Formats: sequence, C-alpha cells, structure tokens
Amino acid sequence: MDWSALHWDFALIFLALATLVPWRGVVRARTLLSQPQLSAGQRIALYASTIAFQWLATAIVMWRAVARGLGPAQLGLLPAKPSLGILLGIVMAAGLGLLQLLSLRHLSAVPIEKRGELYRIAAKLMPQELTDGLVFVALVGTVSLCEEMIFRGFEFAVLWQVSGSAAVAINGSSALFAIGHLYQGRRGVANTFVLGLLLAGARSWSDSLVPAILSHLAVDLTAGLVGRQAAKAGSGDARATGSAE
Repeated sequence: MDWSALHWDFALIFLALATLVPWRGVVRARTLLSQPQLSAGQRIALYASTIAFQWLATAIVMWRAVARGLGPAQLGLLPAKPSLGILLGIVMAAGLGLLQLLSLRHLSAVPIEKRGELYRIAAKLMPQELTDGLVFVALVGTVSLCEEMIFRGFEFAVLWQVSGSAAVAINGSSALFAIGHLYQGRRGVANTFVLGLLLAGARSWSDSLVPAILSHLAVDLTAGLVGRQAAKAGSGDARATGSAE
C-alpha cells in the first residue's frame, strides 16, 4: 500500500463523500417524504439545487486532482482506445436501460403498499410535466457526468494508486458510491453497489469513463421517463382502493 498517494486533501474529499454527502441525502429525503406532494416548481427547484451542488463538488474534486498530478488519462477522460469505451458504453447503456425498464414495469404491477420507501421517494422526485421534465433531463446529464468523474474517475484513480489493485479500486469506489445513496434505504444501497461494480469494472477494463457515463445516463433517464408512469399507476391503484372502501 502506497499511503503517500493519499494526500490530506484527498483524504478530506473521501471523508466528505463518506459522511457529509450521505447525511445530506438522508435529511433531504426525510424532508421530501414529510410533504404530501411536490409541485412542478418545487421539483424544478430541487433539480436546480442538485445540479449546482454536483458541479460545485466536481469542480473542487477535479481542481485538487489536477493539482496533485492526476491527469485526464488517469481519470479515465483520455483513454488509449476511445472506440472500445464508446462501443462498450453503447452496449451497456442498452442492456442496463432495458433492465431498468423491465424492473419498473414489474414494479407497476406490485401493490402500492408493498413498493417500499424507495418507490415513495421516486414517486415524488420524478417529473410529472413537460417543464420539470426538461430540467430533469439536464439533471440526469449532470449527475451522469459529475458522479462518474468523482467516483469512477477520481476515487478509482486514487484507490488504484494507493493499493495498486484494480479489485480494491473497483470495490472501494463502488462502496462509496453506494453509501452516497443511503437515503434510498438498504435496497437502494445494495442496488447502487452492484451498479457501481459494473460501472467500475467497465472503467477498469476499457480505461475509460465513457461506458459508465452512458450507462448511468440510460439508467436514470429510464427511471425518470418510465418511473413517472409507474407512479401514476400507483396513484390510480390507491384511488381505486380508497373508493372501494
């Protein structure tokens, strides 16, 4: 283990990603769930604040990475074989997008009371109108790029330097990625960890962030566009149950 590669500012970034980011997510999720519903304006405000936070966090992380000598190639931004990353990204995005679609269709058939906390959060967060839908697309693009630069770019590169092991880099970056989604509950954390393993594995094999970015984009866009229909189906089920009683 080469601990000299873990500079004090890198250590602070890792600490913030492991503590402050999950805490912030949990607090925001609790606040969200305490409200009966969100208007389009409230969703847009939430999307906008998240976009601003993501770009600020990414700017800080990339600033310190470059200052410490981590170049574009080490961060997965300048792969030796870009065509490999693009091809792998297209295949993974199609596969994961389809898997997400099938999962959401299955969810729409599950009784609303059995869908869990993750569904309740998603039902309030997903766009319902054209206006918030457009801002949501901007949010997904931001999250897909920024989170991949932080977790599969920066964190992966630092863990690789410290440990000299691809396995440590893959598992470590995936664990921190999953912790950042603590607000989604245990199931959400587990699902995010598995997704992180796939994305980090693709980054390691292709030496590129492109597969992770495209896959992340496909998963989140599918969740936003199809998840809205699942939420409407759930609302319809709930209204039907209430009228029957």
